[in-house]
Amino acid sequence: MPQIKSILCPVDFSEFSVNAYEYAQSLAWHYKATLYLQHVLYSLQPFGFWNISPDSYEKRCGELRAGAEQQLQEFATRHTRTEIRPQCFVQDGPVTDLILALAEAQAVNLIVMGTHGMRGIDRLMLGSVTEKVLRRARCPVLAVRKPAHHVTSSVQDPEPVHLRKMLLCTDFSDHARHASQYALSMAKEYGAELTLLHVLEDTPGSADLHSATEKAVKQLEESIAPKTREECRVKVMVRIGKPYQQIMQLTLEAQTDLVIMGVRGRGALDTALFGSTTYRVIQLGPCPVLAVHIPVASLE
Repeated sequence: MPQIKSILCPVDFSEFSVNAYEYAQSLAWHYKATLYLQHVLYSLQPFGFWNISPDSYEKRCGELRAGAEQQLQEFATRHTRTEIRPQCFVQDGPVTDLILALAEAQAVNLIVMGTHGMRGIDRLMLGSVTEKVLRRARCPVLAVRKPAHHVTSSVQDPEPVHLRKMLLCTDFSDHARHASQYALSMAKEYGAELTLLHVLEDTPGSADLHSATEKAVKQLEESIAPKTREECRVKVMVRIGKPYQQIMQLTLEAQTDLVIMGVRGRGALDTALFGSTTYRVIQLGPCPVLAVHIPVASLE
């Protein structure tokens, strides 16, 4: 099972950050992980201060940084509902680079980030920070958008997020098998129902469709270890059609709380592959998506 000992949650104080932080602290609480809360200042970039002296610039930078540090501490105090107390970092510089650098420096096992807009990472936001982190991170990234149905709990509830239904999308590849380890671990931690889904895209003729479906169901069933069935509720499902469409449709029908998908290495979410299944589900889907990369060392 994967080790989730440290989690990084970058925030910009928007409602999207609040949503992401709910998930980050919930996961940190379940896994007893160290939680890092990070804010990167956009406003300290030199191009914002062309017309002031170096001394005034340094003074202004100090003021902005002090204000951001206070704001981050207040954010943590206001929104933390578990005994987990995050370690706070305020930095200035290139946002994506600093997020990835902190993740590397702290050996982070998971990054949790919010996605902006009703459609998550849409075509107008391909340069977004979340998208860049998804492409370049060496660890899994949980992209959080506001769920289509109620998942976060009331302020009186010490558990920030209730994940009752999870969906693992698999094509039986090594990448999918690696993602399944995270899916099984999280389903066990949350006591959630886990559905394993395989989508038949290149369907055979009608005469062979039944046998192809039976074969896929058998593969799904055989991928579940007996011990896994004892530890969590597992279902299998095979659908026919475009994978991203079927994944999103099932997510809505079942009121899924979390989708887990494997991606093909650090370059999988690249500009040439924005039509990929994983990207489209993150872009258009109704719930958070955990994108899991196989570690680079495992691919060598």
